[in-house]
Amino acid sequence: MTLTNRYESARLTRRRLWLIAVALGLLMFSLAVTNSALASAMASARGVAMGGSINSLATGIDAARCNPALLGLVAHQERGVELFGLGADIHNNALTLDDYNTYNGEYLTTQDKDDILAKVPTEGLEAALNVDASALSIALGSAVISVEGVADADLNVSKDIIELMFNGNTIADTIDLDGSFSDAVGYVSVGLSYGRPVYTLGTRQVSVGATVKYIRGLGIEQMVEHTGNLSTEATGFAGAGSFILQTSTGGSGYAVDLGAAIKLNQTYTAGVSFNNFLSHISWSNDCEEHGYMFSFDTATVDNWDEDQIVSEDYTRELDGFTSSLPSNMNIGFAKTSGRLLWSVAYEQGFRRAAGSSTTPRLSAGVEWSLLPILPLRTGFSTGGNNQTAFSFGTGVHLGSLHIDVAAISGASLSPSSSKGANIALSTGLYF
Repeated sequence: MTLTNRYESARLTRRRLWLIAVALGLLMFSLAVTNSALASAMASARGVAMGGSINSLATGIDAARCNPALLGLVAHQERGVELFGLGADIHNNALTLDDYNTYNGEYLTTQDKDDILAKVPTEGLEAALNVDASALSIALGSAVISVEGVADADLNVSKDIIELMFNGNTIADTIDLDGSFSDAVGYVSVGLSYGRPVYTLGTRQVSVGATVKYIRGLGIEQMVEHTGNLSTEATGFAGAGSFILQTSTGGSGYAVDLGAAIKLNQTYTAGVSFNNFLSHISWSNDCEEHGYMFSFDTATVDNWDEDQIVSEDYTRELDGFTSSLPSNMNIGFAKTSGRLLWSVAYEQGFRRAAGSSTTPRLSAGVEWSLLPILPLRTGFSTGGNNQTAFSFGTGVHLGSLHIDVAAISGASLSPSSSKGANIALSTGLYF
């Protein structure tokens, strides 16, 4: 194990501005291509098109993703192979594409700055990237074998830092850095899902199900400590803070999803699921800890390079460390028969992490199959770590071949109201 400590006369302004530039660069990139994401079943084009609300409507491989208990209900079982599925999203939580077009390259007036700051939530400016891909997943009636690759990255910059950048500082200001963080994780999972009925009375049926996944970690960056503040006093600046990250390029572990579903009659189904109810990943390849600590007292422009400012940054090797995937609960209700289907869902995350939020999310969706070969879908969702958004999608179902696509707009039907970009594509053979 090695440990390198380096003390230097810190140029904190340059470092801070560099971090801000990186954060804003990610934000501008997300606005340049953008729309919003759905936390659940991103690789399911049907789920994305219906606002992520299909927790009680999903069938086959989608059921394994959303609620494995649905696999215990005959109407939700399928046999076939999903050849390929992809959901990709990049978004921010503050500015729309219309905002980007308005302010990009323009001189920002005081009113412009106030308008932008008003759009930034109290918890800070967030930019996120989420990708979910699957290939050659197999549905076998009440069982599903799935292969999935996931990449999630999340960067948040404290609102105080954004305000400092726009308006500078005044006497007696206190700037809180605690809201700033970055997390990223990538992994491949192989899962076995199974559902079975536990109670039947006429058309009413209750089922339970579970998904057990082996996880191969590809890489992780997690912030384990992030504290700090800066105050402006009559005699100069004072403050202290620390940022500690852990990184690795490989590991392995497991995750377990649990669910329950009830078929109320021939028309309506309800369900509840707990994704990543249990999870554990042990990271063992190229494990490192990276730390940066700083402190300064009565720093001014004249003494910025003197002893008033002390910083330490280090990198050390680790034998290993562990992490877990964020868990969430999803409750759904759906109309599951007829040409016009609909579904509603409530999602609650239990901790804030890359790809997850503790803010509840509500979603609803409709699927109309006037022509069985060409289903039309739309949805609406709000809350979570994504924007309020409308979603749209369709598919081509020719015999056993299914191809489905989906995309999301913003809080209105106009693409300019989007805060990111989200698309999904699924294709498979079902018999």
